[in-house]
Amino acid sequence: MDVKKLLRRKPDAGPTLPEFDAFGRRRRLGPPKNRGRITLAIGLFVGIYGVIGGRLVMWGAAPTDVASAYAASDQIMAARPDLIDRNGEVLATDIRTASLFAEPRRIIDADEASELLLSVLPDMDPKWLYSRLASKAGFAWLRRELTPGQQQAILDLGIPGIGFRTEKRRFYPGGSTAGFVTGHVNVDNQGTAGMEKYIDDQGYRALQNAGLAVGTDLEPVRLSIDLRVQHILRDELAAAMTRYKAIAVGGVVLDVNTGEVVAMTSLPDYDPNDSKQALDKDRMNRMSAGLYEMGSTFKTFTTAMALDSGKVKLTDSFDASRPIRIGGFTISDFHGKKRVLSVPEVFIYSSNIGTAKEAEAVGIEGHQEFLTRMGLLSRMQTELPEVATPTQPKVWKQINSVTISFGHGVSTTPLQTAVAAATLMNGGRHIPPTFLPRSRAEADALATQVVDPKTSEQMRYLFRLNVADQRGSGKSAEVDGYKVGGKTGTANKVVNGRYSDTAKFNAFLAAFPMDNPRYIVLVVIDEPKREEGKPYATAGWNAAPTVGAVIRRSATLLGVRPDFGDQAKSLLVSY
Repeated sequence: MDVKKLLRRKPDAGPTLPEFDAFGRRRRLGPPKNRGRITLAIGLFVGIYGVIGGRLVMWGAAPTDVASAYAASDQIMAARPDLIDRNGEVLATDIRTASLFAEPRRIIDADEASELLLSVLPDMDPKWLYSRLASKAGFAWLRRELTPGQQQAILDLGIPGIGFRTEKRRFYPGGSTAGFVTGHVNVDNQGTAGMEKYIDDQGYRALQNAGLAVGTDLEPVRLSIDLRVQHILRDELAAAMTRYKAIAVGGVVLDVNTGEVVAMTSLPDYDPNDSKQALDKDRMNRMSAGLYEMGSTFKTFTTAMALDSGKVKLTDSFDASRPIRIGGFTISDFHGKKRVLSVPEVFIYSSNIGTAKEAEAVGIEGHQEFLTRMGLLSRMQTELPEVATPTQPKVWKQINSVTISFGHGVSTTPLQTAVAAATLMNGGRHIPPTFLPRSRAEADALATQVVDPKTSEQMRYLFRLNVADQRGSGKSAEVDGYKVGGKTGTANKVVNGRYSDTAKFNAFLAAFPMDNPRYIVLVVIDEPKREEGKPYATAGWNAAPTVGAVIRRSATLLGVRPDFGDQAKSLLVSY
């Protein structure tokens, strides 16, 4: 390297570095060719982060109500998945609606603006409206979910500082038909009851809160409900409520082999399109959230327990000639035969005395264990959030076992009662109920064998006998061609701490067809009155015929074909 030549170079003669580096590579002495690209990239980054920073500063400096409006904008535009029934009929869907807001700082005359808005929305509080419009806030909600007519009328007023935001509103085409199953949402389109809340609890609410549900095309959620059967059940219950002047009614149709709830309702009900109705204390879901002493329907489980224990056989008999006196109480029969009764007679005559003796044969511990095994004493596990926890005595004594044997002393939900009955009809397998579609294979994987299949077969025989035999308490539930079976239940309600002689809670627990049971149908009627021309207001005179009407109208829709073989044979014999 010639150092002298480098020293003699003029200061402006260009770079003083050698043309080649130590590795023999030519140095790039001119300006870099990609300088323009680097400058452009730097400019873009500065611009983008400048906008973000400015937006954050704007939100931070804005009043709380403006910031909240920006934060909520994603939520109110969040889409919810449709709810559909098992056949694809829409139970719940989203529709677009407009919400009214004001920017008070832009309102020229709050007095005039209030008067104009009240001409379209007369139900608004004038003082509240004026205070909102006269404030110094940057943003204020005035009314959510306007009708198209209201929106157009306000637009025609041309009030400065008044605007609209488009949001999603939940719409239930069937109204109150399946309200207790679908549930409802709040004003921010978030599920607060029924399957709507279940969907949110499964992760949708987190998706919504993260702003990831906006404009998302979500797959519909299919339920196990059959809207056709649901309508029939509600229609027959409404008719029964009127006919028997009851304060409330309820019912469920359950698939015994899969645990699917095909239909379920409770009256008085509510329209989820007007969710405020759900706040009425009388409009509760009595089938899963109500606790009741189920009366003589519990004799179904007492008889099954006695047979399953092996300590009682179908051919055994019990002396029901005299009342039982225990703990200062007298246990008697409503229509006592005052004689020895066989096990089938104890069932079809609904004998309290005979049933108490069946429980006595098993023992207190065995009684409590069997009801626990049947799922009647613990909180039911299913998707519906509204599920009550059964009550039972803290300590079971002999008097408790006796009264519980015929349905007093334990309170459980009607839906649990139906699920336990399905166990006795399907071969002894307990299957948790579901409001989502479930295949037979999926149900088999969940099933737990809790009762001997022979016990199930014997209970099917007793169910059918109680309806087919003219002596049976359930004969008014008979439907030609469908071999209905079941058990009545008439429980005295507790009023002011004492059992009432007049206030009844009636039920009929049915299954069909009894040669191969596929469905449980349970109807409950709260405080029915005696129908004119009928001798009593017991379950055999109101709940049982209501079940028969439900089966008569819905059986073919459920895929159950009528079979008139028995009737045909009897006709041939008579001729």
